[in-house]
Amino acid sequence: MAIGYLTIQARTAHDAVPLSGVRIQVFDSGGNRVYELTTDENGETQPVPLETLDRGFSQNPYFTETPYFSYNVLAQADGFQSVYVTDIPIFEGETALLPLTPVPLSDPARTPAQNDITVGGPAVSMPGDRSQDGMYRSPYVLRQVVIPNPITVHLGRPDASASNVQVSFPDYVKNVASSEIYPTWPREALTANIYAIITFALNRVYTEWYRSRGYNFDITNSTAYDQYFIYGRPIYDSISVIVDEIFNEYVRRRGQNAPFFTSFCNGTTATCPGLSQWGTVTLANQGLSPIQILRSYYPNDIEIAETNIITNTTTSYPGTPLKTGSTGLDVETIQTYLGRIRRNYPAIPVITDRAGVFGDSTRAAVTSFQNIFNLSPDGIVGKATWYKLSSLYTAVTRLAELDSEGTTQGIGTVPPSSVLRPGSRGQDVITLQYLLDVISEYYPGIPAPAQDGIFGGNTSQAVIAFQREMNLNPDGIVGALTWNALYDVYQGIHQNVPMPEPDDSVINYVVKAGDTLWLIAQRYNTTVEAIQRLNGLSGTLLSIGQILKIPVSGSAPYFEYTVRPGDTLWLIARKFGTTVDDIKRLNGLSGNLLNIGQILKIPA
Repeated sequence: MAIGYLTIQARTAHDAVPLSGVRIQVFDSGGNRVYELTTDENGETQPVPLETLDRGFSQNPYFTETPYFSYNVLAQADGFQSVYVTDIPIFEGETALLPLTPVPLSDPARTPAQNDITVGGPAVSMPGDRSQDGMYRSPYVLRQVVIPNPITVHLGRPDASASNVQVSFPDYVKNVASSEIYPTWPREALTANIYAIITFALNRVYTEWYRSRGYNFDITNSTAYDQYFIYGRPIYDSISVIVDEIFNEYVRRRGQNAPFFTSFCNGTTATCPGLSQWGTVTLANQGLSPIQILRSYYPNDIEIAETNIITNTTTSYPGTPLKTGSTGLDVETIQTYLGRIRRNYPAIPVITDRAGVFGDSTRAAVTSFQNIFNLSPDGIVGKATWYKLSSLYTAVTRLAELDSEGTTQGIGTVPPSSVLRPGSRGQDVITLQYLLDVISEYYPGIPAPAQDGIFGGNTSQAVIAFQREMNLNPDGIVGALTWNALYDVYQGIHQNVPMPEPDDSVINYVVKAGDTLWLIAQRYNTTVEAIQRLNGLSGTLLSIGQILKIPVSGSAPYFEYTVRPGDTLWLIARKFGTTVDDIKRLNGLSGNLLNIGQILKIPA
């Protein structure tokens, strides 16, 4: 009997928080339990072997039966909804990675006790017409080809009342490829199909096909219009490795910038003027390369292009892999990323190399990170590793900022009594936006609005999505029921989601008019280089209102300030976000009298 493998990951908040101790049960298609597992500190189980059919069946377009065995997974954890994933295909020699994102419980009386996900077979095995109905004929809108990160996927036909989810672009491509084709196909066939999947999605983004028509998503998961996407499905290693290498490469015609419309169909039960998915297997077995396979279906002048414009990431890939012996700011940047990510993933070892020097400890930390996130564990920071480091650093630091912001904002435990609707403004709107921002990290179907105090279109979309998620009337008006649900969910997240200990060696600083990195460094007894390293800055340009992380020495949790004409204790306390009493206590002052030139210690 042939053997395939299954690994389960339980993480939340865009992988920023691993969930250890999640109880996993694996069942066969007859309902018999075959494994009981528990996730480790990285939120992951060990791979388990499962019986399946010979991989040759999934490589034969004329085999009409199901070419694999299916299994079901039940995941349970205290404080979270349980997740039940059914009909998971297992292929010989392939490892299926099942990502679980359990939702924190708020009100058990109103929240469903279980989230059910059905996977099923790939689209290539489904009968029916998957033609695109001429939708490739659309004008170009964007000036440049960009990777949307995250990409917003509508879980239904364009006009259907269905949820939107936001996922990273590589994860989207991995999901679609795992949902469309068999992972047992030759690498050249898989690569050609993945190029078609990437390019199809980028064409939708580049032409703003849905956005320009007033929709609030980039693409659908309906095979009548777009590509097959199953939220919560497992991803196969053979597909994942290829996507990590080429996720920002796409097909275009020579002399053009636009992603070519790479239509495709299975080539057996349905044909179309584009790529035949089963046909790619035949061509790969004949020895054709991915580009030769693509040119067999699309114009001969197509080529593979690359874009390094990836939206919503902290920085772009430097272009050259970093490895043992590398030096410079890029090395220092990944060391900073790994140091912060390690607080959430303590299995990553401490880096003891000098800042900016890629030595043995940096390599060990990189290798550990790669193992945790299913990247090739070679200890080299190539494009795939850099991208994952960058996106995860963004996720973990964002959570830390949200958590600290909630404390300073003082949202309390009792909701506001106001009724908010489009057009409302003020502090209660900021509170609403803050709550939605936090909740969106754990509910992919809820978009994150800007915290600007204005109840505009983005806030309205987020409110409606939240109301639908909570089975409330989706009228976009925030009254008592919606306020109570927001607070219940927010408090449930903080009660049930394990968060790392706060870093007392770092404070948040809001840039003010006249600030420079040098002045801020002097004020907080640190260096410009240390601030740049902590914030991933390559230059010295600052913006008013920008939030900087400032390293603060544990032995001196204060900075020194020289009193100027017009200063008072109240003005100084307000300027630096502290209190008069704290300044007086730190400096041993009994009164409020100050002298010009006097040096005060200001609490950090």
